[in-house]
Amino acid sequence: MGELADAYADSALGSFDLDFYEGDTRVRRPLRASWNSRFERVDPVRSFRWAKGGESFAGWHWSATTGDHIGYESWLERDRLILLDADPDVRGIASQPFWLHWNDGSRKRRHAPDYFVRLADGRGQVVDVRAGDRIDEATAGAFEATERACRAVGWQFVHVGVPDPVLMANMRWLSRYRRRRCGQRRDVADRLVCVFDEPTPLLAGAVEAGDPLLVLPVLFHLLWHRVLEADVASQLLASDSVVQTAKGR
Repeated sequence: MGELADAYADSALGSFDLDFYEGDTRVRRPLRASWNSRFERVDPVRSFRWAKGGESFAGWHWSATTGDHIGYESWLERDRLILLDADPDVRGIASQPFWLHWNDGSRKRRHAPDYFVRLADGRGQVVDVRAGDRIDEATAGAFEATERACRAVGWQFVHVGVPDPVLMANMRWLSRYRRRRCGQRRDVADRLVCVFDEPTPLLAGAVEAGDPLLVLPVLFHLLWHRVLEADVASQLLASDSVVQTAKGR
């Protein structure tokens, strides 16, 4: 079984090229010779388009993870970027990191994944964002080829669609408080960690910790960074949402 896996990896490694920026220089190399590049730090291989009257909406998201702006080409990509930015296992993110080149047996193909992510354990993750009803035959083929390339070098390949609307509404709200300045009051943060040591309604705990106008931005910052926890998946955050200090904090 190990020999078969090695043979598959060798075959896939020889079937793909990566086209990406190395500093200011555009390079194209076989997958086997480039997979260990720091793709979470590369510049996008294509520009983001703002087409007047178009269906997509491109823009830039300031990432608390990287401390820099990361591009997106649609609201759906923007939402996924927010979720990646809030994930404690994510250490680096780059958009449109490379062109993957291959031959599908009849013609040359290429595909630029939406994001390359570096995880806390050092592994790479390639993320493509596309709603299920927007995947045609060509896109499905591109995703299949990308997954094969990722498996050959030990990366994860993830195709994600439309996120849960409740989760996304909560994370969009919390993302407003992702910047470091929202958590600068360490005295307030320490009080909140103590107040929510036992599960407590959000607003009641904020009032106990001090003036809500001062406390709430810090509280939301701690929720974004998962120092505090609340159910953000099944109900919208509200004054009676139960909040508690995350285990191990």
